[in-house]
Amino acid sequence: MLAPLNSLNRKELTREEMETRRLAAAKDLLNGASQSHVARRYGVSRTTASRWHRSIVIKGVESLHKRRATGRPSRLTADQADAIRQMYFDGALAHGFSTNRWTTGKLAVAIEQRFGIRYDQDHVGRLMHKLGLRERRFVYAPAAAAANLQPKLAAAATT
Repeated sequence: MLAPLNSLNRKELTREEMETRRLAAAKDLLNGASQSHVARRYGVSRTTASRWHRSIVIKGVESLHKRRATGRPSRLTADQADAIRQMYFDGALAHGFSTNRWTTGKLAVAIEQRFGIRYDQDHVGRLMHKLGLRERRFVYAPAAAAANLQPKLAAAATT
């Protein structure tokens, strides 16, 4: 069984793992588990658990099987993605740039020079996240935001 995801243990699931999670949740829903329980157990929102339940009721369990991925297929092969990771770790200097700091613009130029594939620098940023080369700068954490807001509210109330 898949471990539930939480903000400290977040990882991207493969399409197969997501399907396994949906089907396990479907089994629980069919056995009478509440949508809230399913949401907590499988680390999804209550809205997602509700959507799964509605889909089971209307279309059956088969509706939760994975379908063909939508969107344009990647223009990069797995070997090219590995090569981009290696380029990143080699540093920008090794690829002809004046400083060793990668920017999305520099990496876009390097990818085009090496593979002939032109990407917008915004897309290169998303690609860097996907390849694990860059952390997200902001991750919304409601509990942390509320904790930061409490002292401000207390100070405002005393003035």
